[in-house]
Amino acid sequence: MQSQQAIFDQHEQPHEPSYFWSDTYVQKMHQLLGKHACSKLAIYSLPTDFVLTVIVPIYNECETIDGVIDRLRSTGIPTQVVLVDDGSTDGTSDAVDLLGASADITVIHHPSNLGKGAAIRSGIAQAIGNVIVIQDADREYDPGDFRALLQPILAGEADIAFGTRYGHYDRQISPWWHQAVNQFITHLAGIAIGLRLSDVETCYKMAPREHFEAVLGDLKESRFGIEIELTARWARRGLRFTERPIRYQHRWYDSGKKIGWRDGVSALRCIAKYGLFRR
Repeated sequence: MQSQQAIFDQHEQPHEPSYFWSDTYVQKMHQLLGKHACSKLAIYSLPTDFVLTVIVPIYNECETIDGVIDRLRSTGIPTQVVLVDDGSTDGTSDAVDLLGASADITVIHHPSNLGKGAAIRSGIAQAIGNVIVIQDADREYDPGDFRALLQPILAGEADIAFGTRYGHYDRQISPWWHQAVNQFITHLAGIAIGLRLSDVETCYKMAPREHFEAVLGDLKESRFGIEIELTARWARRGLRFTERPIRYQHRWYDSGKKIGWRDGVSALRCIAKYGLFRR
């Protein structure tokens, strides 16, 4: 199958990734495919001066962080990448500092490992983009899916976009226990919070900056409980949620995966605290 880059002109020179967000490209695709098909394929242009802030919590990911930055840049989206080194001990801090020499990257260092939630709070405080999304540093998630996540937000159809790893077929199959535990937690969270989601624990949570900033002062969870807390606090504000399917490459524990059974127990605590008791 031909790529979008080649479909309308076999002899055209390769373009920078940003071209595929331009009015010129979108107009060509409208002529070729029609507006309805372009909408289905998430082909649209970005607003003038748009910036996406990507918050990347990092703990001991020196082998993967360069590849994540390459992936982010390959999207062609104007980005502010906020790298939050959460007390790494494997050389990640030095790698992050080297990356920080680029104008599109902001670097934050935590003196010790405070957790993903703490890293996200630090990142929100430094964000300047129109929209914020959270990106793990382990290459399980593909930034190419930002196109689908951004679409309903920019179109004014949703306030919050979650990338779901489940409920569609274009994905790697996770171990049964991993999916079963995730679906159990998601189901309980849905009952407690009042949302019918398919993947509450997804990393890809995207929203306009003002929605992140509105709850920043209330966020308390420092580890993975931030996933439940953030969802609950947005839901209380009556914000409109949508889910879009994303690709996901599961990482095993011997490759550095950090979430464990204690985080599953913590998720149940957070469901009760922020969902049932609305703390």
